[in-house]
Amino acid sequence: MPKLSQLSRSIEGKRALVTGAASGMGRATAYLLADEGASVAVTDIDAAGAKQVADDIRSAGGAAEDLRLDVADAAEIKNVVSAAVDRMGGLDILINNAGISLHVAIDGERYEEQWQRGLQVLLTAHALTIRAALPHLRKSESPRIVNIASTEGLGATPGISPYTAAKHGVIGLTRSLAVELGKEGITVNCVCPGPIRTAMTAAVPEEDKQTYARRRTALRRYGDPEEVAHATLGFVLPAASFITGAVLPVDGGLSIRRA
Repeated sequence: MPKLSQLSRSIEGKRALVTGAASGMGRATAYLLADEGASVAVTDIDAAGAKQVADDIRSAGGAAEDLRLDVADAAEIKNVVSAAVDRMGGLDILINNAGISLHVAIDGERYEEQWQRGLQVLLTAHALTIRAALPHLRKSESPRIVNIASTEGLGATPGISPYTAAKHGVIGLTRSLAVELGKEGITVNCVCPGPIRTAMTAAVPEEDKQTYARRRTALRRYGDPEEVAHATLGFVLPAASFITGAVLPVDGGLSIRRA
């Protein structure tokens, strides 16, 4: 049957860079993009982990490059983005996923250190990676940027204000750049994961996870990294050309549940 629609839902042949791709949501995103036919630059501060993910993709018949990237290092961001573009021949998709977990009260002894570290890794790195990628994205026919924030960017939990402030900042950055870059056809969107089974939540006992999910989410469970990856994929499709500045919770209904 001939197609009645015009816009493509295929990313076959696209070139993507994913930060924090050695594990969790970043790894799931790298796998999914590769499954859908994209070449993926797998970047992470964990060089061995990034190589393993890239090897997995190559073993499955996909295309991947692995590069070590510490997103807290501004010079390294520039160098790695440039190297990824050289290896892949261009860039169409940027996924800012790298993150860290922070727990410190406002009067904690290490608060200032955690504040600076949190903003650098969780917010400043997003902006600097976008700056490094922009010259290459501008050459793409369907340039896409997706920033991974958190439901902490939509609310707040006590004792993690550096993390919460940074995630609110990611949403603000997303909206601002969507407006700024829209005239060039570059879309900028944001995914806000809720309780997801990743390394950051691995230390939470299973019983506590189940109790929290029952009390707080509409679906009464934690999510899996691949469920977040599929939301990210939706934003980077060529057909998603009129979606920009969007903030999508992937949280099992946590952000809407009141009782």
